Amino acid sequence: MPGLIRSVWCEPRPPDPPRRVWRDWVLAGVLAPLAVLEGVLRPDLPMRPFAVVVTVGLVPTLLWRRTRPLAMFTLCFVATSVIPILVGGTTLDMYTLGYMLILPYAVFRWGSGREIVIALGIMLPAAGLSVLVDHAGLPDVVGPFAVMLATTSLGGAFRYRAGVRMRELDQVKLLMREQLARDLHDTVAHHVSAMAIRAQAGLATSATRPDAAAEALRVIEAEAARALDEMRAIVRVLRRDQPAELTPGRRITDIQLLASRGGSHHPAVEVEISGDLDGLPPSVESAVYRIAQESVTNALRHARHATRVEVRVAADDAAVRLRVRDDGDGGPARTEEPGYGIVGMSERANLLGGTCVAGPDRDRGWTVTAVLPRDGAAT
Repeated sequence: MPGLIRSVWCEPRPPDPPRRVWRDWVLAGVLAPLAVLEGVLRPDLPMRPFAVVVTVGLVPTLLWRRTRPLAMFTLCFVATSVIPILVGGTTLDMYTLGYMLILPYAVFRWGSGREIVIALGIMLPAAGLSVLVDHAGLPDVVGPFAVMLATTSLGGAFRYRAGVRMRELDQVKLLMREQLARDLHDTVAHHVSAMAIRAQAGLATSATRPDAAAEALRVIEAEAARALDEMRAIVRVLRRDQPAELTPGRRITDIQLLASRGGSHHPAVEVEISGDLDGLPPSVESAVYRIAQESVTNALRHARHATRVEVRVAADDAAVRLRVRDDGDGGPARTEEPGYGIVGMSERANLLGGTCVAGPDRDRGWTVTAVLPRDGAAT
């Protein structure tokens, strides 16, 4: 219980409350004439001039009910309950004062936790004092309290719903950021890594093969062009006015292009694709390609003394299986805490209800194994 009270007391205000909209001005413009009209049509109203003046004078509090809910609430309850009792020994009995139900709602909807507690501390004694002064019976007491409870409960319900919606939006934003991070890592970072590898090969052979630098530049130019194409695809996804797929599209057959990543100074990349690939969802094909791409990039960068990288894709009626294996040494770069690449591969597989495991082999080498359901249904 103390923890609950402390959490309620420390509850902050909801962010970005709307200040005033046109409906507020219309409401105030309608209520003020209604209060005057009620004062004219009810000659038996106790303290009629005072009641009309107070009712009309409190209408503007509705304009600040979201930004200053407790102050407006306190002002209204003091003006309608405490002052009339001290002045005339009775409470105000104007029907137009029904608009004051909006103020308790506003406190519970837009106020902080401590403002809500303080408002309850004002509202309950004020209501009890009104009951004692008017000598109201039990039916006359239950009705107003029930209406007040319904109003405050409605404010709390809308507050809770807005909080849930905000948390859902934050979760969607987080998922979109993770997806964007994976796509950037698997596209731009992939091509930049390829350019770095080719540049290193050109520098290593430039002394013995003068044409190696020109060959490396041609490969770097091609990788840069592919990187720009991938970036444009991602930008089309992010721009509302450009229709595009949710992820830059790649197919399993594009894995054959990874075989060109090898060379005389890097491990040869061997690709084998088998099984029925017809009817696979684009999300599954894209995920298999990106996992294979990242695995080959890691092998070319980190597998020391490797001679080849094997990429095997097999599809059956239930799943698509991918295995990428190299025969190099593990080395410190491969045994440290996994980087974003391995994390991204696992996330891609998990989102489709599959698995992805990466680790060293028993003798030597490194293997990445991914199994994705054929229909791409997440668990």
